Amino acid sequence: MIPELGHFALILAFVLALVQGTLPLVGAARGEARWMAVANPAAVGQFGLLLLAFLALMYAFVVSDFTVSNVVQNSHSAKPMLYKITGVWGNHEGSMVLWVLILALFGAMVALFGRNLPPTLKARVLGIQGLIGVGFLLFILATSNPFLRVDPPPLDGTDLNPLLQDPGLAFHPPFLYFGYVGFSMAFSFAIAALIEGRVDAAWARWVRPWTLAAWCGLTLGIALGSWWAYYELGWGGWWFWDPVENASLMPWLTGTALLHSAIVVEKRDTLKSWTILLAIVTFGLSLLGTFLVRSGVLTSVHAFAVDPERGIFILVLLILALGGGLALYAIRAPRLQGGGLFAPISREGGLIVNNLLLVTATLTVLVGTLYPLLLDAVGGGLVSVGPPFFNAVFIPLAVPLVAAMGIGPMLAWKRGDLRAALGRLWFAAVVVIVVALGAVWFWAGGPVLAVLGVAMGLWLVASALTEMAERIRLFRIPLVASWQRFTGLPRSAYGLTLAHAGLGIAILGMVGTSVFRAEVIEIMAPGEQIEIAGYVLTFDGVRDVQGPNYISNQGRLVAESDGNQFVLTPEKRWYPIAQMATTEAAIATTWLADIYVALGEPRDDGRWVIRAWHHPLVPWIWVGSVIMVLGGFVSLTDRRLRVGAPRRARIGASVQPAE
Repeated sequence: MIPELGHFALILAFVLALVQGTLPLVGAARGEARWMAVANPAAVGQFGLLLLAFLALMYAFVVSDFTVSNVVQNSHSAKPMLYKITGVWGNHEGSMVLWVLILALFGAMVALFGRNLPPTLKARVLGIQGLIGVGFLLFILATSNPFLRVDPPPLDGTDLNPLLQDPGLAFHPPFLYFGYVGFSMAFSFAIAALIEGRVDAAWARWVRPWTLAAWCGLTLGIALGSWWAYYELGWGGWWFWDPVENASLMPWLTGTALLHSAIVVEKRDTLKSWTILLAIVTFGLSLLGTFLVRSGVLTSVHAFAVDPERGIFILVLLILALGGGLALYAIRAPRLQGGGLFAPISREGGLIVNNLLLVTATLTVLVGTLYPLLLDAVGGGLVSVGPPFFNAVFIPLAVPLVAAMGIGPMLAWKRGDLRAALGRLWFAAVVVIVVALGAVWFWAGGPVLAVLGVAMGLWLVASALTEMAERIRLFRIPLVASWQRFTGLPRSAYGLTLAHAGLGIAILGMVGTSVFRAEVIEIMAPGEQIEIAGYVLTFDGVRDVQGPNYISNQGRLVAESDGNQFVLTPEKRWYPIAQMATTEAAIATTWLADIYVALGEPRDDGRWVIRAWHHPLVPWIWVGSVIMVLGGFVSLTDRRLRVGAPRRARIGASVQPAE
């Protein structure tokens, strides 16, 4: 009964999405207020129905209802409860329900909190959002129904992919989808603005919070994915330029560009057409990622193995959304005239450089990702485009981008003074030079590009802190006055400092682990030792461990350095139901470096292959990512970015000065 209720809720949500995607748009065109008003209850009702469908599917997984085909294929009665719950979105059908649920959530939030939006703009935004929901709900109902019954039901299920039975993968997809789907709101605002033929500072202020929320979700989702790949796959790396990894990186890059260009629209009433284009392209790239994961055109640990015909359906949706949006853009964008003029050396100029480099980096990743697929499709054979290509083309673009990120915030709007900006950054430059020279001395004969990478990360951290110090005039006025200026800053200023400094910290972690890591691979018997980066690792042997739904060979190694000891217990797990093995690495961290050990294959003589790595600064990748996300959330609390920010004074209350 519960699965039928969920299926019925999906059908009703599809009907409401049809209403939401038609009546408000027609009403906005005709000036019919009652038709436009339908958008609000339709958006909220659609979210409520999809939440009901999602909870019904979750109930089926929690109680192990093996009359539902989706539960049979992706669960097992012996699976831990956490993975029964997360198994809801650990498959194609369930993940698509989560996809449309988040889509409806954004629509409901606009309906409930968008009171200050002009009625026609709000109706059009929710109408476009409803049309997107129509496409994906039709996709679910026609090709990916998660509530299909199986008769007769089996006694038990076939279990979830063991690689997905992990806390990192439990929370990675929801955040990733929050980012992917969140950019649909920027797309809807862009299409609505093109229909109305109006983009101004108010529009930019309305679209920024939704874009920023999506960017935070996508950043956290990518960080969780790389963290999972690092400790779960047992290969000692955190990023492999996998096509699906690239599919998440591309909308992140253009979404970052969109955030910055929207600032220019708000502050200077220019870059309107470019910002609209970025909003369309960013959501198009999000749909491209959805297509790659579900089309069957590639093999990846991240991809769902599904019928390619489903991929064709999503490809049609991608063509309709991206092609239709770009067609409307070609027709209406010439009417969007820019306002403010500015000199090349200015805050606006710095943000344009930021945008051009981010978009160019996106294009290089797009070409490297799709070229092998396109070449194979036309019969050109199989080719591999891997890390050497991406590192060679992406890193040279990242260097000037990071340099501009340090200088840009120091420039004035409209007309800046580059010499004065560089003069204010002298302390940051001194720090970078001193540390870079120290790195050259410490790693004499080492890679020069690594020193450049360290300098880039330090430059970003130091310049972000310097920019904040300039805002509060630190050491140029009394400290009490500086503190008062600091507490009086808008929260977006704190967010900028945190986001830029966080990226700098993450860059230091990327450089440290990519260039300066050490690796040892040995075939060891109990009692034997290996040494790595000043640590002595003693192998104590392997024991069998019975898990809830797996059998494990658990190794034990005692690591010692300068009198300090700790134990590492890497595992190789075998899941008998899924007939699949996984590697569980053992990691000990000092927050400055990780000792990482993976258990390899056994030998006939009782010895085992042991792989050990020393990863300098690798925790900083995720520390920096969390700081970036924190910066985004702090910026979201800025009163200027809230929908409905102006306060209404109570009758009889004294008038307060505007912020």
